[in-house]
Amino acid sequence: MTGIVDQTGTDGGADPGPRPESQPPVLVCSELVKSFGERGAVDRLSFEVRAGEAYGLLGPNGAGKTTTLRMVCGILPSDHGTATIDGRAVSGRDGARARASLGYVPQGLALFPTLRLDENLRFWAKLAGVPRGQRRARVAEALALVGLEDRARDRVEQCSGGMQRRLNLAVALLHRPRLLVLDEPTVGVDPQSRASLLDRLAQLRDGGAAVLYTSHYMDEVARLCDRVGILDHGRLLEEGDPHELPARYGCEDLEAVFLQLTGRELRD
Repeated sequence: MTGIVDQTGTDGGADPGPRPESQPPVLVCSELVKSFGERGAVDRLSFEVRAGEAYGLLGPNGAGKTTTLRMVCGILPSDHGTATIDGRAVSGRDGARARASLGYVPQGLALFPTLRLDENLRFWAKLAGVPRGQRRARVAEALALVGLEDRARDRVEQCSGGMQRRLNLAVALLHRPRLLVLDEPTVGVDPQSRASLLDRLAQLRDGGAAVLYTSHYMDEVARLCDRVGILDHGRLLEEGDPHELPARYGCEDLEAVFLQLTGRELRD
């Protein structure tokens, strides 16, 4: 795979390339099922994400979003169904090869606060299997992608929450993944950091990465995502272009569609 940096370009005027609908799927989820005891979390969920596409998985608290992402990443086994990356199942014999093609950004920060930014990335590069001779360049590449190259020698605990969120994204980019999986990556950050994160993700998407994204912020989903799937009680209720769904349902915006489909009852 060409590196993500090489794919995106830097001149802003390059040909964006083929549209996502003409690309083969990177991620295919087919009939995924997951239960925890008597509680069903995901119920026969199917969707796919193509190269150069951002797919937003939306749902209220407890709808099954994080469970789905963890099955996609091979952290949780499915009870039924499959998740494949470039045709390889994320569990079983080809699981390690499939998971090597994805970068996961969880809700929590996977960082060591007393280490410098570059030290954090060197540690994660080693765990990700980046060859030793390439780690320095990959760390510099990842820091540049998230706009932190000038802060490489700062300790994480000295950084703002927005900077830490960007560094969390950099961790997932070290091995140049084909698929990025992000679980509410902008929670708790200021508007400037949120805008910066979305700009970086759009750059990666336009460079050919497949992006699976969850968020409760409908405006950022509409800005970033080519398609969305609305999930509740583990089931896919609707799927489509976030700019076309409101007209389909006679609604003002995507948030109104979301509330129409999932209801206004408070969720814990």
